[in-house]
Amino acid sequence: MTKQTISQAKHGVERTEGDSRHDESSPPETQTDWARLEAMTGEEALRNALNDPDSQPLTPEQRSRLRRVPNPQAIRLEMGLTQEAFARRFEIALGTQRDWEQGVRMPDSTAKAYLRVIAANPDAVVAALARGTRPQSAR
Repeated sequence: MTKQTISQAKHGVERTEGDSRHDESSPPETQTDWARLEAMTGEEALRNALNDPDSQPLTPEQRSRLRRVPNPQAIRLEMGLTQEAFARRFEIALGTQRDWEQGVRMPDSTAKAYLRVIAANPDAVVAALARGTRPQSAR
């Protein structure tokens, strides 16, 4: 278990009642023994996680139902575009593109679908966007 993982786990991790892995010098049940966790090897952490009924790995069936989130940066780099050029070409706000790539925000379901279409057929998206722009008529 890495220090980063331990830091992330510090919120909400508690010992369960009757946990026999701790001796009498362990902190009260409402506290977590972070020093003990930081001293664990990766194998110990994995074993403890697998022994926790709330922390079981996904089954192959469960994994098959998951959909990967498109990676906006990978799509953009595959096309050889800068963030600015990608955002302009596909009419995405540059700040949104940057937030997606930096992990500040995740694309919502509509944006995920749009990114999948861009990845599959970027020329069709560009053509569709070009057809969608009409000059404003005089009022």
